[in-house]
Amino acid sequence: MAERGVDVSALPKEVRDQLAELELELSEGDITQKGYEKKRVKLLAPFLSQTPSGDSGLQSNQQGSSPSVNAVQDPAVEPAAGPSTSTSSGRCRRSHRSGGARDDRYRSDIHTEAVQAALAKHKEQKMALPMPTKRRSAYVQSPVDNCTPPDTSSASEDESSLHHQASMSEVPGQSLQSPDSWINRSLQGSSTSSSASSTLSHGEGKAQPSALADVLAHARIENSIIPPDVTSSAAQERAPRVDLPPNAPVRGMSRGQSRSSMMDTADGKGVPVSSRVSTKIQQLLNTLKRPKRPPLREFFMDDSEEIVEVPQPDPNTPKPEGRQIIPVKGEPLGVVSNWPPALQAALARWGATQAKSPALTTLDITGKPLYTLTYGKLWTRSVKLAYTLLNKLGTKAEPVLKPGDRVALVYPNSDPGMFWVAFYGCLLAEVIPVPIEVPLSRKDAGSQQIGFLLGSCGVGLALTSEVCLKGLPKTPNGEILQFKGWPRLKWVVTDSKYLTKPSKDWQPHIPTANNDIAYIEYKASKEGTVMGVAVSKVAMLTHCQALTQACNYSEGETLVNVLDFKKDMGLWHGVLTSVMNRIHTVSVPYAVMKACPMSWVQRVHLHKARVALVKCRDLHWAMMAHREQRDVSLASLRMLIVADGANPWSVSSCDAFLNVFQIHGLKPEVICPCATSPEAMTVAIRRPGVPGAPLPARAILSMAGLSHGVIRVNTEDKNSALTVQDVGHVMPGALMCIVKPDGPPQLCKTDEIGEIVVNSRAGGTMYYGLPGVTKNTFEVIPVNSSGAPIGEIPFVRSGLLGFVGPGSLVFVVGKIEGLLMVSGRRHNADDLVATALAVEPVKTVYRGRIAVFSVTVFYDERIVIVAEQRPEASEEDSFQWMSRVLQAIDSIHQVGLYCLALVPANTLPKTPLGGIHVSETKQHFLEGNLHPCNILMCPHTCVTNLPKPRQKQPVGVGPASIMVGNLVAGKRIAQAAGRDLGLIEDQDLVRKLCMWPTMMHQFLTEALQWRAQTDPDHTLFVLLNAKGTAVCAATCVQLHKRAEKIAAALSERGSLNTGDNVVLLYPPGIDLIASFYGCLYAGCVPVTVRPPHPQNLTATLPTVRMIIDVSKAACILTTQNLMKILRSKEAAAAVNIKTWPTIIDTDDLPRKRPPQIYKPPTAEMLAYLDFSVSTTGMLTGVKISHAAVSALCRSIKLQCELYSSRQIAICLDPYCGLGFVLWCLCSVYSGHQSILIPPMELETSLPLWLSTLSQYRIRDTFCSYSVMELCTKGLGTQTEALKLRGVNLSCVRSCVVVAEERPRLALTQSFSKLFKDLGLSPRAVSTAFGSRVNLAICLQGTTGPDPSIVYVDMKSLRHDRVRLVERGAPQSLPLMESGTILPGVRVIIVNPETRGPLGDSHLGEVWVNSPHSASGYYTIYGEESLQADHFNTRLSFGDPQTLWARTGYLGFVRRTELLDASGDRHDALFVVGSLDETLELRGLRYHPIDIETSVSRAHRSIAESAVFTWTNLLVVVSELCGSEQDALDLVPLVTNVVLEEHHLVVGVVVIVDPGVIPINSRGEKQRMHLRDSFLADQLDPIYVAYNM
Repeated sequence: MAERGVDVSALPKEVRDQLAELELELSEGDITQKGYEKKRVKLLAPFLSQTPSGDSGLQSNQQGSSPSVNAVQDPAVEPAAGPSTSTSSGRCRRSHRSGGARDDRYRSDIHTEAVQAALAKHKEQKMALPMPTKRRSAYVQSPVDNCTPPDTSSASEDESSLHHQASMSEVPGQSLQSPDSWINRSLQGSSTSSSASSTLSHGEGKAQPSALADVLAHARIENSIIPPDVTSSAAQERAPRVDLPPNAPVRGMSRGQSRSSMMDTADGKGVPVSSRVSTKIQQLLNTLKRPKRPPLREFFMDDSEEIVEVPQPDPNTPKPEGRQIIPVKGEPLGVVSNWPPALQAALARWGATQAKSPALTTLDITGKPLYTLTYGKLWTRSVKLAYTLLNKLGTKAEPVLKPGDRVALVYPNSDPGMFWVAFYGCLLAEVIPVPIEVPLSRKDAGSQQIGFLLGSCGVGLALTSEVCLKGLPKTPNGEILQFKGWPRLKWVVTDSKYLTKPSKDWQPHIPTANNDIAYIEYKASKEGTVMGVAVSKVAMLTHCQALTQACNYSEGETLVNVLDFKKDMGLWHGVLTSVMNRIHTVSVPYAVMKACPMSWVQRVHLHKARVALVKCRDLHWAMMAHREQRDVSLASLRMLIVADGANPWSVSSCDAFLNVFQIHGLKPEVICPCATSPEAMTVAIRRPGVPGAPLPARAILSMAGLSHGVIRVNTEDKNSALTVQDVGHVMPGALMCIVKPDGPPQLCKTDEIGEIVVNSRAGGTMYYGLPGVTKNTFEVIPVNSSGAPIGEIPFVRSGLLGFVGPGSLVFVVGKIEGLLMVSGRRHNADDLVATALAVEPVKTVYRGRIAVFSVTVFYDERIVIVAEQRPEASEEDSFQWMSRVLQAIDSIHQVGLYCLALVPANTLPKTPLGGIHVSETKQHFLEGNLHPCNILMCPHTCVTNLPKPRQKQPVGVGPASIMVGNLVAGKRIAQAAGRDLGLIEDQDLVRKLCMWPTMMHQFLTEALQWRAQTDPDHTLFVLLNAKGTAVCAATCVQLHKRAEKIAAALSERGSLNTGDNVVLLYPPGIDLIASFYGCLYAGCVPVTVRPPHPQNLTATLPTVRMIIDVSKAACILTTQNLMKILRSKEAAAAVNIKTWPTIIDTDDLPRKRPPQIYKPPTAEMLAYLDFSVSTTGMLTGVKISHAAVSALCRSIKLQCELYSSRQIAICLDPYCGLGFVLWCLCSVYSGHQSILIPPMELETSLPLWLSTLSQYRIRDTFCSYSVMELCTKGLGTQTEALKLRGVNLSCVRSCVVVAEERPRLALTQSFSKLFKDLGLSPRAVSTAFGSRVNLAICLQGTTGPDPSIVYVDMKSLRHDRVRLVERGAPQSLPLMESGTILPGVRVIIVNPETRGPLGDSHLGEVWVNSPHSASGYYTIYGEESLQADHFNTRLSFGDPQTLWARTGYLGFVRRTELLDASGDRHDALFVVGSLDETLELRGLRYHPIDIETSVSRAHRSIAESAVFTWTNLLVVVSELCGSEQDALDLVPLVTNVVLEEHHLVVGVVVIVDPGVIPINSRGEKQRMHLRDSFLADQLDPIYVAYNM
């Protein structure tokens, strides 16, 4: 660097000043490191050539810049023994940017050493922490050249491989290292590569090559290779895994991937996986292997409903042992004969007798004196203002202001003169001034709360200066902006030229000080509410007298004030007490301090000031800049009052300042720390000492003791010591005691930390306008240990935590507002800030811009740290710094951090004097408006009150399950049945009813032939296009003839045998129906398959190929267009197109008839195969017999009352399940007309379905959830427009959503509400339920009661129990009945483990018995054992004869009060979710949809979410619909909501683009596909956060 050869002290003064300014700019963040170095080089360039190049200059520089604190340290404090080398090198580095601190309250070399020592303990063990993955565009601030390349390992090869073996082999039980050590074994080289490059972090050691694609291809077939899947308990033994044949291609994986690593899973078996994601998950798992603190008790007993694990009290917790404290008295307040009867009287006296005496000197922005206000001028201007306020602001009859009214004072920090005049003018007019900050914009941090203050004080008028008024934000027409939350204000300018001279006979009224309010000082609470502390006239005067006595003020002294003169010490000393004693005040504004940090020291020197009023920050700034000032003297000072001396970290600033300025005449005994609060005003102040007297001792306290509220001298661990200095004695005339901070104000013991309470005439009297809060603060009567009050006199709570030490010295260790109560222990926000900043933050964050607060999540406070990151800090640096802060805080404070967030520079809300607005920051955090650029969540370490994991009790059929009749264990068996199917015998009746004879035709083919003969021109099907026009229709005879043509073509071209499988590949339409019947006519078995998407062949064609291969199809029927696609080049890229079976296009077939129409010998023969991909990503085909087809069609006909005169509208995918049955089969059976609307047409014309219902006056319609969601989201706002187009839905009697899942109540209800305006009856919408083993179990028909809704307790559901609760109960989940059970169907609820029947309202697997159940899985191997289990299974006791099919869904049956058609009480079936999908975590069963519902509510930018597990970690994937800068806001909110509502710690949060979560045609999320894509690193996520 350029300054190598320059001796800075030898440079000219203006260059030194410019350098100091540069350093300050850098520390403020107003300039980048690069810019700083450039400017610095430029400044020093002329001097470089003249100086000999040597390092001597540099060395002297460094020694000067970083003075050692230990020199003046009290003998009680030893410097911490730490790795001195690391700290000294740290110091050398820091000297280059000696401007690196803006607010050095927290600086302490001792503490820095302690932190470094604590961190050094972690250095020994290395462990790779997973760094979050970020998409490049999500890097907010980093320029291109900042992107770090994929990392190369920092450990040597053999070292890392050794470590790898160790981590593979270790058993969690043996590794009982301290929890501090596990979180960071190595932070040196974790990777930050972009998602494009895949690197292995070095913690993994050497990768083991494996042909991944082969492994994955077999993974679904051979159970041995399946990763230990925690998503389902029964998955391994049920559900045939037929998804992929051994040679099936796996999407997105090349066979050539050789680099992969063995993933070490929870059960110790390695799973080969290759991708950065899995490597990181592995690192995360490794960090989680160590036991957490405190250890959880063993297991959750099933009968107890408790939620929170209450940590057992530690027997070693320190407890207070001293006697009860006795209240401490200050010295009596002396009576001085010439003290004025009121403060205004003092001003009147000096104004008359000492008119030429200077009262106030103000400085301009460069630090030069601007003007001096004399006591004479101050008096005359104040009288003029008082006169103007009372007499000139209204009419005589209606004055605007009356004595006692509140007035806001709005003056900038740089204008103390105007403020003094305004303040004293208000006092003389007997109106009450309320000083506030100047509002800069509508969005000021906390401006709304200031509005609350003005409102609660009833302020209607604001005084300000002309300059300030001009600077206020205005509306376009020049009016002052109405600030958010503010009452309407009149603005009055108080410059002299606008004031009126009072008439000769007018004199201000100056009564003796009484209990009327003199002024109101604002105060912000921990939550951010701003309240006004009212100070009475007598309190104001008494306080000035007490300060005069304590500080020994004498007339005519000079005082330099650097503090804010509007409130607190700046107001009490610099405006009030100074006037009482005719002191000359020199006011140094904040802006001057920023430009010239030494200005206050120069003022003391020039004015020979006796007293200076500063904060630690000012001490630090002066030290930073002192090298440029050789010739200043502080010998005149008799008191250097340190306003924030109560901050425990002030001691090091005071010591360092003394160290530097002792040579400039500063005497050690003049440093006077004090403790103050807005409510109690000055609580204690150190009196100026006698020269040569020994300095007061320090207290060295144990942090662990402090966290339990106990004073213990620190002996054993130097790293966790807190050194505090006293703040002197109690104020004159005051009485002080220490009470417990929470609960009743009980007196503390002598060795206990508590809140300081004070009784004195010199204190606040109330929070103005808030009587409720006032009582708890200003009227406290302490009680003794037995609860009896110790006297009558009320005390005021100061909000300071501390104790009284030897010699009645007061020590303060923190503030109530900075108190964080975590698991019953107290931590101080300032202490945590200091520890964080001791982790060499200069490279990463700004010192003064850090906020610490706690948020309540899951019954405890959780600590959050937010800091501003420097623009030049790299991802790697930031992550490393964050990880080290975690360890340091864990090590020193023994508390886990919940969240650590870094935000871009200058984005945190600021207070007017430049500090961070903590409550506003917390608000942003909780609302998801913080926009961090880096975030680290550590819920695993700090959430220790989770419920105990549940141990499942062994299930056996015990005596409690004995059956008596229809009861299990005293409850009615949970079973339900639809009405009888019934058989119509009377043939004449049949003919009269125009129904085809059910008994004669067991086959749909016969039904179609019969309809073609008896009613040939009756239209069965109408297909609509996007415009709503019928593009195709089919009458009975047309359909029959078309089917014959297809059958002829099959027998000619296909050379097929009876019973061969034929794949039908058609878009939704009538061709599909005709070819289905054509196959039946030819004796083939049709398999309907969704055609591939022409724009996305690579994704959709492999599924088609797989079904064709698995079903062993002998032939494909399709259209010409699709045939071209199947043989295209694009298709060849996705699959092998040379091995397609025969393809027949059915567009232009010759008119031929088949030799004969096939009739199956028995109804048990196969009618068709139904293939579908389940939500867990498994492809299953089921066999449907002819008997099942007729039974199902008959059942639906009865339930929905379908006749040939009816029309129904279907907007469903026609490829599987109930959708296919309604589209292709029901019309041919029942004769009704089906209007077919392909769902994909809705994408181009949203209102198509609804307008069709209205146009054709449809009574019954069927749709899917995705159709309903499209309409709700897309048309919800357009109901008026639809009404104008004449859409009327009052004709709709039933609108049934066809699905294989739990009813989506929120969606169906919002659909009903939205379209109520179009006449849709709220009773119309209902759901159907089917499964793989039985395509239709429930369907809400025309008869039967409305579907009922119940509310169940979610905690019980996780324990596989149903507990019904009231609507709105906490943790309640609304469930809707899945529809009326179809005729001929019986349902029973069974325990999936014991296979015994369960009682009413118990949760179990739904088993079904019905003539239309499928007859088995169609598998390649034909493994009968699997099928028998699912399709023909018997109860273990009760009724062992009936054969049941297992649906694989959990649900319960509940007998309702409603009556069904036959007059019996109605049994409702409630489906809760699929057994395969459930997640088993901590021994409890979770349904993904419940967690996803919570996650989607967490932030407005979450469009959709999905969850799955990976080796016991819960992974949440959220689609972000906002801007990418919101991505990191979601991480804490998602973690919070899942912890709060489901008692689970999220392991990984993945933020992705909208549309990434795969959804099938039924609108169900394909969570297993998502999981596979995530682990294969194919999601291209915006951000992946690994929660530690």
